[in-house]
Amino acid sequence: MARLRDEPPVLLDVRWSLLGPPGKQDYERGHLPGAVFVDLDTELASPPGAGGRHPLPDPAALERTLRRCGVSRDRAVVVYDADNGSVAARAWWLLRWAGHPDVRVLDGGYAAWVAEGRPVTTDPVVPAEGDFEVRPGSMPVVDADAAASLAREGALLDARAPERYRGDTEPLDARAGHIPGAVNAPFAEHVDSSGKWRPAQELAERFAQLGVETSSPVGAYCGSGVTACSVLLALEHAGLSTAERPAVLYAGSWSEWSADPSRPVATGQEAG
Repeated sequence: MARLRDEPPVLLDVRWSLLGPPGKQDYERGHLPGAVFVDLDTELASPPGAGGRHPLPDPAALERTLRRCGVSRDRAVVVYDADNGSVAARAWWLLRWAGHPDVRVLDGGYAAWVAEGRPVTTDPVVPAEGDFEVRPGSMPVVDADAAASLAREGALLDARAPERYRGDTEPLDARAGHIPGAVNAPFAEHVDSSGKWRPAQELAERFAQLGVETSSPVGAYCGSGVTACSVLLALEHAGLSTAERPAVLYAGSWSEWSADPSRPVATGQEAG
């Protein structure tokens, strides 16, 4: 959801695929001029553990990463992934969580850039060191207990594919199913067939059908806290998440929830 402006922003390439190959290989085959590669697994998350497969990164480690990439508070940042914004949204959300005031996602990602005939390069990029100070907490996070409450008292959106939400299959995590009361809002449905974001009004109507109300709290989770961020971005684009009432992220997501045998699991389809 960004257009590159006259003043050059910091460009972050965060291409990543759940089943591989590593995004760095795609970056080395071609990237936007000036873009710096950032690895989701090792730089935009802490090591897997009790907090899930992609826990939030240590603030000090995140600050080192962002400074290496040339990020400063007074310079805009544009992030992009391969196409649909689902991974770029994680970087967008983390930068916002860390206190950066101007972060955008490139609509359609690398695929749209190439399709429009824009330049790419294989040249290595070594930016000047940035001075950004990570101050976590600017975007709200909830734990498992709060996510369970949100599913009962507001709207908790599950960003995973329908078959994983229903519990038909679970290729990655300990148990199949979803958090009781959560409603399925697959991240892939918030973009069109080209990977570009749907219009704000269309997204607002979609979320209304899922039971999202401006008067009630809303949050999102997914498998490991990555694609849920694209739901949060879609909510903001639709005007349903604001600075005064931001949507929340359950960062541990299903990978944390399902690993705890004391947590209940629902299967099948719940109505929005």
